[in-house]
Amino acid sequence: MRYFKRLSLVLLTMMITLSSAFASDTAVIEIVTLKLKQGVSYSEFAPIDKAIEEQHVAKQSGFISRESAAGENGEWLVIVHWESAKDADASMASFMSDPAAQKFVDNIDGSTMVMKRYSKTFN
Repeated sequence: MRYFKRLSLVLLTMMITLSSAFASDTAVIEIVTLKLKQGVSYSEFAPIDKAIEEQHVAKQSGFISRESAAGENGEWLVIVHWESAKDADASMASFMSDPAAQKFVDNIDGSTMVMKRYSKTFN
């Protein structure tokens, strides 16, 4: 539970920091990198990752698309496209209270999670 609270604080801090950097009417590409916990295999984590996408992320307002991939040495990459930073913020704010998030969080090393957002402007 303590780990869950710590990760919640990290995610909230990221959300506040990132939201101030983008206009809410600009499309956003969100890049998340993390490592799986020691002993968690890619084949074990893939359905957990898919569940968080289907049960939470894809149902959020402004969701465009999401993809994820395994790297080396337990690394995991997630790329999410949002219509706006406001939509990305709202999803992040509700993430930790979603039942599917618990299993996701239980299988990652939260200290390795890094989230970056990039604005996508259209000419």
